[in-house]
Amino acid sequence: MVCLAFGTHLLGSGRLDVKTWHVALLLFLFVVGILSGAVYGVDLAGLDSPIVFRGDEKTGYRDPTAVFHDGVFYLYVTVIRTEEEGRIYSYTALSQSSNLRDWTKPVDLTPKGQRLNYSSPGNVIRHGGEWIMCLQTYPRPDYKRGGPVRWADQTARLFVMRSADLVHWSAPELLRVKGPDVPVEAMGRMIDPYLIEDKDEPGKWWCFYKQNGVSMSWSEDLKNWHFFGSTESGENVCVLVEDDEYVLVHSPPNGMGIKRSKDLMHWRDVGGRITLGQEAWPWAETRLTAGFVLDLRDQPGVGKYVMFFHGSGPGKRKTQDNVDANCCIGVAWSEDLVVWEWPGKGGG
Repeated sequence: MVCLAFGTHLLGSGRLDVKTWHVALLLFLFVVGILSGAVYGVDLAGLDSPIVFRGDEKTGYRDPTAVFHDGVFYLYVTVIRTEEEGRIYSYTALSQSSNLRDWTKPVDLTPKGQRLNYSSPGNVIRHGGEWIMCLQTYPRPDYKRGGPVRWADQTARLFVMRSADLVHWSAPELLRVKGPDVPVEAMGRMIDPYLIEDKDEPGKWWCFYKQNGVSMSWSEDLKNWHFFGSTESGENVCVLVEDDEYVLVHSPPNGMGIKRSKDLMHWRDVGGRITLGQEAWPWAETRLTAGFVLDLRDQPGVGKYVMFFHGSGPGKRKTQDNVDANCCIGVAWSEDLVVWEWPGKGGG
């Protein structure tokens, strides 16, 4: 405070110009922020609960993905809501946080419609001076509460949306991942997209998606796609690059598994299933799934892999009460993708 007062005195006396004073003030605040640990304000050990968003009898939160940009976490999730006449709708929504503890209320980014149900945001990439998010449709026309769970029909397809600021997004555009000559109706049911740049060929992009295990297509402009092939895998894949290998995090019937490959053709399973604290979490006893991993090991103030995932419960059998409602988004972290930590580890 003494430094600020002295600077203000110099400014008033004319011995310090306004521009120099502003630069000095910003530097002062930045240094204070570093010394106080408040630049990013992420205190993983200080989080009280593994639950980021808790669902209820009319709301489910599923399929998270996230971006960490300029000190802010942008968390995109599927929100499933029971609305008028018991009809069930899905949306892609956004929440923001600077510390993983305090989150803004999720805001819908996609339009309403049971034949649309834009959902399962896979990831967000930077390309051509803009942000691009991949997601899916999950059509369930005339779907209501009071009956058995119904999954998306055969018209589910993949899309992208574009943004300049990670907050405001364009209308969805179809991804023709089977190639421009394959009619839309012949593409087959596909969900859970994920985009990643080739580790060896900059400018070449891959789209992973759930179809026949996990399928892969590639493009050099994110518009013209070429089908590559498929491999055995669970759903909701997330792909990282580590030690010159692709690391594929996927969701089998329960928990998360990891596969590795150097060439996208030959894959091997590594480690066991990742189920975190599921045994102690009634909110995730039906299924723990859809792990999305951010590599923030080099990020000051974080220094870990951070995983967002969703848990559904209660109950062991899937019903509308734990698939379309009562689903929660959780958070965990790791230094090596093997040993995982979470708030209240060993508790609930």
